[in-house]
Amino acid sequence: MERVWQLTQDPAWHPRWDLRFSAIVPVGELPGGGTRFRYERSLPLHVIHGTGTTIGERRRADGTRTSALRFTTRDPLSPLGDGRGYWRYEPDGDGVVFSTGYDYTPGWGRLLDRLLLRRLIGWMTAWSFDRLRIWAEAGVEPERWPVAAVLAFWRTDRPRAARCTRQHPRRRTMQDAPATLDTLEAP
Repeated sequence: MERVWQLTQDPAWHPRWDLRFSAIVPVGELPGGGTRFRYERSLPLHVIHGTGTTIGERRRADGTRTSALRFTTRDPLSPLGDGRGYWRYEPDGDGVVFSTGYDYTPGWGRLLDRLLLRRLIGWMTAWSFDRLRIWAEAGVEPERWPVAAVLAFWRTDRPRAARCTRQHPRRRTMQDAPATLDTLEAP
Protein backbone atom coordinates (compact mmCIF):
# COMPACT_ATOMS: atom_id res chain seq x y z
CA MET A 1 0.00 0.00 0.00
CA GLU A 2 2.80 2.43 0.89
CA ARG A 3 4.52 1.95 -2.47
CA VAL A 4 1.35 2.56 -4.51
CA TRP A 5 0.50 5.60 -2.38
CA GLN A 6 3.99 7.01 -2.88
CA LEU A 7 3.99 6.48 -6.66
CA THR A 8 0.57 8.07 -7.10
CA GLN A 9 0.85 10.98 -4.67
CA ASP A 10 4.30 12.30 -5.56
CA PRO A 11 3.80 14.97 -8.27
CA ALA A 12 7.25 14.26 -9.72
CA TRP A 13 6.50 10.55 -10.18
CA HIS A 14 2.85 10.72 -11.20
CA PRO A 15 3.44 11.98 -14.78
CA ARG A 16 6.03 9.25 -15.28
CA TRP A 17 3.35 6.54 -15.32
CA ASP A 18 0.12 8.41 -16.14
CA LEU A 19 -0.42 9.17 -19.85
CA ARG A 20 -2.93 11.86 -18.97
CA PHE A 21 -0.22 14.20 -17.61
CA SER A 22 3.16 15.45 -18.79
CA ALA A 23 3.80 17.56 -15.68
CA ILE A 24 2.18 18.23 -12.31
CA VAL A 25 3.55 21.15 -10.28
CA PRO A 26 2.32 21.94 -6.75
CA VAL A 27 1.75 25.69 -6.32
CA GLY A 28 0.43 25.96 -2.77
CA GLU A 29 -1.44 24.43 0.12
CA LEU A 30 -5.18 24.75 0.63
CA PRO A 31 -6.45 26.24 3.92
CA GLY A 32 -8.49 23.12 4.81
CA GLY A 33 -5.75 20.69 3.76
CA GLY A 34 -4.73 19.54 0.34
CA THR A 35 -2.76 21.12 -2.47
CA ARG A 36 -3.30 23.44 -5.40
CA PHE A 37 -1.40 22.43 -8.57
CA ARG A 38 -0.75 23.24 -12.23
CA TYR A 39 -0.73 20.49 -14.83
CA GLU A 40 0.32 20.06 -18.43
CA ARG A 41 -0.36 17.55 -21.16
CA SER A 42 2.05 17.81 -24.07
CA LEU A 43 0.64 16.96 -27.48
CA PRO A 44 2.59 16.94 -30.75
CA LEU A 45 1.72 20.55 -31.67
CA HIS A 46 0.30 21.99 -28.45
CA VAL A 47 0.64 21.89 -24.66
CA ILE A 48 -2.59 21.90 -22.66
CA HIS A 49 -2.30 23.83 -19.38
CA GLY A 50 -4.68 23.58 -16.45
CA THR A 51 -5.02 23.91 -12.71
CA GLY A 52 -6.39 21.70 -9.99
CA THR A 53 -6.81 20.96 -6.32
CA THR A 54 -6.27 17.66 -4.55
CA ILE A 55 -6.50 16.14 -1.10
CA GLY A 56 -5.56 12.71 0.17
CA GLU A 57 -6.90 10.72 3.11
CA ARG A 58 -4.09 8.47 4.26
CA ARG A 59 -5.66 7.10 7.44
CA ARG A 60 -9.28 5.99 7.31
CA ALA A 61 -11.10 3.85 9.86
CA ASP A 62 -11.80 1.08 7.32
CA GLY A 63 -8.13 0.82 6.28
CA THR A 64 -8.67 2.34 2.85
CA ARG A 65 -7.07 5.49 1.53
CA THR A 66 -8.53 7.98 -0.90
CA SER A 67 -7.33 10.81 -3.06
CA ALA A 68 -9.71 13.36 -4.57
CA LEU A 69 -9.12 16.06 -7.17
CA ARG A 70 -10.82 18.80 -9.12
CA PHE A 71 -9.37 20.26 -12.30
CA THR A 72 -10.08 22.91 -14.89
CA THR A 73 -8.55 24.49 -17.96
CA ARG A 74 -9.24 27.53 -20.08
CA ASP A 75 -7.52 25.94 -23.06
CA PRO A 76 -10.00 25.76 -25.97
CA LEU A 77 -8.02 22.87 -27.48
CA SER A 78 -8.43 20.67 -24.40
CA PRO A 79 -10.81 17.73 -24.87
CA LEU A 80 -11.64 17.96 -21.15
CA GLY A 81 -13.21 20.93 -19.43
CA ASP A 82 -13.92 21.15 -15.70
CA GLY A 83 -13.74 17.80 -13.97
CA ARG A 84 -13.35 15.86 -10.78
CA GLY A 85 -12.28 12.42 -9.75
CA TYR A 86 -11.02 10.15 -7.02
CA TRP A 87 -8.84 7.15 -6.32
CA ARG A 88 -9.55 4.54 -3.67
CA TYR A 89 -6.86 2.23 -2.32
CA GLU A 90 -8.24 -0.87 -0.59
CA PRO A 91 -6.01 -3.40 1.19
CA ASP A 92 -6.54 -6.91 -0.19
CA GLY A 93 -4.33 -9.49 1.50
CA ASP A 94 -0.80 -8.77 0.32
CA GLY A 95 -2.02 -6.45 -2.42
CA VAL A 96 -4.07 -3.36 -3.09
CA VAL A 97 -7.28 -2.95 -5.06
CA PHE A 98 -6.96 0.41 -6.76
CA SER A 99 -10.18 1.92 -8.11
CA THR A 100 -11.04 5.25 -9.64
CA GLY A 101 -13.97 7.33 -10.75
CA TYR A 102 -13.98 10.57 -12.68
CA ASP A 103 -16.23 12.81 -14.67
CA TYR A 104 -15.71 15.99 -16.66
CA THR A 105 -17.42 18.48 -18.91
CA PRO A 106 -16.57 17.65 -22.54
CA GLY A 107 -14.35 20.27 -24.12
CA TRP A 108 -15.08 19.24 -27.71
CA GLY A 109 -18.81 18.58 -27.47
CA ARG A 110 -20.93 15.73 -26.13
CA LEU A 111 -21.16 13.70 -29.33
CA LEU A 112 -17.41 13.46 -29.93
CA ASP A 113 -16.92 12.81 -26.22
CA ARG A 114 -19.42 9.94 -26.20
CA LEU A 115 -18.18 8.38 -29.45
CA LEU A 116 -14.43 8.71 -28.97
CA LEU A 117 -12.91 10.78 -26.19
CA ARG A 118 -14.46 9.17 -23.11
CA ARG A 119 -13.40 5.76 -24.42
CA LEU A 120 -9.89 7.05 -25.17
CA ILE A 121 -9.54 8.65 -21.73
CA GLY A 122 -10.80 5.40 -20.16
CA TRP A 123 -8.25 3.39 -22.13
CA MET A 124 -5.45 5.83 -21.20
CA THR A 125 -6.43 5.55 -17.54
CA ALA A 126 -6.50 1.74 -17.56
CA TRP A 127 -3.24 1.43 -19.52
CA SER A 128 -1.55 3.89 -17.18
CA PHE A 129 -2.74 1.98 -14.11
CA ASP A 130 -1.28 -1.23 -15.49
CA ARG A 131 2.01 0.58 -16.15
CA LEU A 132 1.85 1.77 -12.52
CA ARG A 133 1.20 -1.82 -11.35
CA ILE A 134 4.27 -3.08 -13.21
CA TRP A 135 6.39 -0.34 -11.62
CA ALA A 136 5.07 -1.03 -8.11
CA GLU A 137 5.27 -4.84 -8.33
CA ALA A 138 8.35 -5.46 -10.48
CA GLY A 139 10.31 -2.22 -10.18
CA VAL A 140 10.27 -1.71 -13.97
CA GLU A 141 10.32 2.04 -14.50
CA PRO A 142 7.44 3.34 -16.63
CA GLU A 143 9.70 4.97 -19.21
CA ARG A 144 10.56 1.45 -20.37
CA TRP A 145 6.97 1.22 -21.59
CA PRO A 146 6.17 4.19 -23.85
CA VAL A 147 2.71 4.17 -25.39
CA ALA A 148 4.20 2.55 -28.52
CA ALA A 149 4.59 -0.61 -26.40
CA VAL A 150 0.91 -1.21 -27.15
CA LEU A 151 2.05 -2.49 -30.54
CA ALA A 152 4.39 -5.08 -28.98
CA PHE A 153 1.54 -7.61 -28.73
CA TRP A 154 3.99 -10.52 -28.39
CA ARG A 155 5.28 -9.06 -25.08
CA THR A 156 3.16 -10.51 -22.29
CA ASP A 157 4.92 -8.31 -19.73
CA ARG A 158 3.87 -5.03 -21.38
CA PRO A 159 1.19 -2.76 -19.87
CA ARG A 160 -2.30 -3.60 -21.11
CA ALA A 161 -5.52 -1.73 -20.45
CA ALA A 162 -7.37 -5.05 -20.68
CA ARG A 163 -5.88 -6.12 -17.33
CA CYS A 164 -7.93 -3.42 -15.62
CA THR A 165 -11.61 -3.99 -14.99
CA ARG A 166 -13.61 -1.12 -16.43
CA GLN A 167 -17.22 -0.30 -15.72
CA HIS A 168 -19.74 0.47 -18.38
CA PRO A 169 -19.88 4.26 -18.91
CA ARG A 170 -23.61 4.38 -18.13
CA ARG A 171 -22.97 3.32 -14.55
CA ARG A 172 -22.74 6.23 -12.16
CA THR A 173 -18.97 6.38 -11.79
CA MET A 174 -19.01 8.97 -9.03
CA GLN A 175 -21.32 7.04 -6.70
CA ASP A 176 -18.37 5.75 -4.64
CA ALA A 177 -16.57 9.10 -4.40
CA PRO A 178 -15.15 10.01 -0.99
CA ALA A 179 -16.78 12.81 1.01
CA THR A 180 -13.61 14.90 0.63
CA LEU A 181 -14.46 15.41 -3.04
CA ASP A 182 -17.64 17.29 -2.11
CA THR A 183 -15.78 19.69 0.16
CA LEU A 184 -12.61 20.09 -1.92
CA GLU A 185 -11.99 23.67 -2.97
CA ALA A 186 -12.44 24.44 -6.67
CA PRO A 187 -9.25 25.11 -8.67
